[in-house]
This record gives sequence, C-alpha cells and structure tokens, in this order.
Amino acid sequence: MDRTSTEAVPGRFRQFGYALVAATLFAAGDLAAKWVVATIVMEPPRRIPVLPFFDLVLVFNRGISFGLLGDLGAWGPVVLSALAAGIMGLLLVWLWRTERLSEAIGIAMIIGGAAGNLVDRLHDGAVTDFLDLYVGKYHWPAFNGADIFITMGVVCLLVSSIGAGENVSQKNSLDQ
Repeated sequence: MDRTSTEAVPGRFRQFGYALVAATLFAAGDLAAKWVVATIVMEPPRRIPVLPFFDLVLVFNRGISFGLLGDLGAWGPVVLSALAAGIMGLLLVWLWRTERLSEAIGIAMIIGGAAGNLVDRLHDGAVTDFLDLYVGKYHWPAFNGADIFITMGVVCLLVSSIGAGENVSQKNSLDQ
C-alpha cells in the first residue's frame, strides 16, 4: 500500500461516518414527521388545506412510487422491504468508495430517505404519505419527507456527475 492510500483512509472513515450520521438524521426526521402527522395532526384523518395548491392528507402507500406494485398482497411489504434493504446495501458500498463530498451528501440523503420508508413499511406494512400537491383537480401522488430526501439525493448525484464530467474533460484537454 502506498502512502497516499493509507493517508486517505482516515478521511474516508470520517466522510463515511458523517454521511451515516446525516442519513440517520434524515431518516429520524422523516419518521418523526410521519408520526406527528399520523398521530397528532390527522387525528381524526382528514384533508387540511394549507395553500391553494397544497394540502395535508393521510395516505398509506403499500407499493412504491406512485403506488406501483401495491397489489403484491401479503408478500408486498416483505418483497419491497428486501428490495429497499438491498439497494441501501449497494448505496453503502458506493458511499464508502466515493471520495467526492457532493456524492456522499446525495447518497446519504437517498439512504436516509430509503431507511425512513423502510422502517415505516416494516412497522405498518405501508409507507405513510401526507403531502399532496395539486393544480385544480389534478393531484400529484401523495408523498412524504423521505421521498423528498431521495429526490434531492438523486439531484445531488446528477449535479455531481455533471461536474465530474467537466473535470474529466478539462483534465483530458490539459493532458494534450
């Protein structure tokens, strides 16, 4: 092992650790928000208008995004939970290997959101959604904080990959 790779290990541990703490905080925030909405705000369940295009609702999604795969029956929560856990495992490997902070942030957000939805699904057999955006009678499917974290994480990764492409092309043009 050369000196450069041994010096990078403490930094990698630090970045990995910070990212895991951030992922845990994202998951905890999501679960806390779901608990507050389900047990306090929506007792009894109802639609609460907040803005002309935004309501609070209480929906239990047994599927994945947009309710897809919601008809898997009794095995649905098990299959979807196993799939989420497997994806989170792959993301943890990617998180360990990344050296870029922007990637680590994006991956931490995705892991945190996935963990929040996973815990919710394991506990209730469904994911609690409560945010409803709409225009007139056209509604976006209800979603939650975990979905926001996952989406923001994907955006971070996309922006990071665009920046990485520019760095590579700049390096290649400098090498010539």
